[in-house]
Amino acid sequence: MTDIRAEADALPEVRHVALSDIGAVLRAGFADFLKAPAFGLFFSAIYVAGGVIIYLVYAAAGQEWWLIPVIVGFPILAPFAAVGLYEVSRRIEAGEPLVWREVLGVVFSQKDRQIPSMAMVILLMFMFWVFVAHTIFALFMGLSAMTNVTTSLMLLFEGNGPIMLLVGSAIGAGFAAVLFSITVAGLPLLLDREVDFVSAMILSVKSVLANVGPMFVWGIVIAALLFLGMLPLFLGLFLVLPVLGHATWHMYRKLLER
Repeated sequence: MTDIRAEADALPEVRHVALSDIGAVLRAGFADFLKAPAFGLFFSAIYVAGGVIIYLVYAAAGQEWWLIPVIVGFPILAPFAAVGLYEVSRRIEAGEPLVWREVLGVVFSQKDRQIPSMAMVILLMFMFWVFVAHTIFALFMGLSAMTNVTTSLMLLFEGNGPIMLLVGSAIGAGFAAVLFSITVAGLPLLLDREVDFVSAMILSVKSVLANVGPMFVWGIVIAALLFLGMLPLFLGLFLVLPVLGHATWHMYRKLLER
């Protein structure tokens, strides 16, 4: 995996998974975390640090109300933060040594491949979601409510607040579904093979459409665990993110033929 291949690899065939595979990949992900906890804590620390920095920036600017859509949408960046964890799982699976220099070398080498293009798609959709969330809030609640929402959260449950939450949640779920569909197999595929990011996204969507039921449940499990991990000041992500990152690699292996 340390070489950058010039020729494109053949695209794998989509396979069918079952609901029971969700428990299997979570167990496999937890097992990988226990085998290499230092790597899991390191890569999750980068993600957690990003969340803390975002909070400090908005708090220092007196724009705390922006934190609501940011916190809701922040987990969609988790797949890209987990690329290093994919490489760790790949090495454990292949029986290769877990050497820091080699693992980090593979991560840094991705700048010359297709993952940065996928990252740009993820970031643009995240930024667009924040803008849409801001717009929805302004439309339903008015501009005057924005600066007061962090000191009086009851504003969200008064007047148009419940409708705003319902509409925002539905639209946010749509964003999350799209991003989940293009990354659940797309990101691990880009690390594993030499394919273009558009083909990886299309194949990822195909794998989701071929396994709608299990993938719907898998998406709910990911969202729920990430949300729970974010509650204690993002600290729960030190466990949740590594386990999910490793588990996503194993789900990728089940979704696409080797």
